[in-house]
Amino acid sequence: MTRLPLCELAAELKGKRMTIEIKTPTFPESVADGTVATWYKKPGEAISRDELIVDIETDKVVLEVVATADGVLKEIIKGEGEIVLSAEVLGTFEEGAVATSAPASATDTESASAPTETVTDIIMSPAARQLAVENNITASDVAATGKDGRVTKEDILNHLKSTPAEAPSAPVAVATPPAQKSTPNAGAINFDVGERVEKRVPMTRLRATIARRLVSAQQNAAMLTTYNEVNMKPIMEMRKKYQDRFVKAHGVKLGFMSFFVKAATEALKKFPAVNASIDGNDMIYHGYQDVGVAVSTERGLVVPILRNTDSMGLAEVESTIGDFGARARDGKLGIDEMQGGTFTISNGGTFGSLLSTPILNPPQTAIMGMHKIQDRPMAVDGEVVILPMMYLALSYDHRMIDGKEAVQFLVAIKDLLEDPARLLLDI
Repeated sequence: MTRLPLCELAAELKGKRMTIEIKTPTFPESVADGTVATWYKKPGEAISRDELIVDIETDKVVLEVVATADGVLKEIIKGEGEIVLSAEVLGTFEEGAVATSAPASATDTESASAPTETVTDIIMSPAARQLAVENNITASDVAATGKDGRVTKEDILNHLKSTPAEAPSAPVAVATPPAQKSTPNAGAINFDVGERVEKRVPMTRLRATIARRLVSAQQNAAMLTTYNEVNMKPIMEMRKKYQDRFVKAHGVKLGFMSFFVKAATEALKKFPAVNASIDGNDMIYHGYQDVGVAVSTERGLVVPILRNTDSMGLAEVESTIGDFGARARDGKLGIDEMQGGTFTISNGGTFGSLLSTPILNPPQTAIMGMHKIQDRPMAVDGEVVILPMMYLALSYDHRMIDGKEAVQFLVAIKDLLEDPARLLLDI
């Protein structure tokens, strides 16, 4: 065997470029396949480490595939719209290669001077890179707080807060980030006034999955809904009294959802059938409470799960829900965060819904709908009083839950919310 001197070997290795396969992430067992949603690079274009290359859309979330090193995209094997399996090769890129002289138009030349290309040595997360492009920010101007000098999304947001807003000098000529392409429903339906046209837009995988599950729930479950109403004045007064101290102590605002989650948790412990699920001819009772909170996004409705809510405080519930909501809108929720759950709460009141009938989230046996708080005249001790009232709706599977249990469950939640001290006293 011929052995090269170390310097010659290093030179030879330096001259060789490593071809790296771009693969889909490993899917969990509940996800069979995915769809290539968007390629953000074309063959021959340069790729920076940690830069977003392609999005993979699954039934639950959009998974981002980022570059593991600097290089050039060599080949796209799976095009947009193609079905891919777990760990399947999507394409290849050459590590350390330099982009070929690409056919650049005038707009390409402009975008080449955009913030993402000006500082290639600075590592940026995909979310931070996109935000920098949208706001015409140069990476070198941002104070990096991430590991190894990485610029995070929070760094960009802090920079925007500390920088005085500039008047819109000109229509932002920076090319619209391709990330918007992955949400076709967000702005694809635009018509000119007076037009009589139709546009056909295929369902996203998430929307198709939602549709399939909702239809299945209505066809396979004996679904029934019971209603009640709650006087929200005690909770509103408590929030008003303790809001400032709560924020100071926990760094998060005290909302309504945490009270509903905790009240539902206590009610679930008293009525285990509502906290159960059906598997064929078997009824499965759960000795824990994992409450799903429905979150609306541009892609559709997702339901991240609050695990072991019995051991969570109000502050932890609020901060977790806030984190779920932010990451759901950015498509950053993990699949494992939306699996499981023994009960679901949906808050249509945030959009102005006064009353609705929620549909079950299989295999769960019940779902509770919250609605808009509305001032209404109520009879209290023989007098008419204006109170902030909210309608509650509980849809349940009559195969598992009797009407008596459903009504008592909703009454238990009503009692806890109208006298929130009972949540602390466990009575």
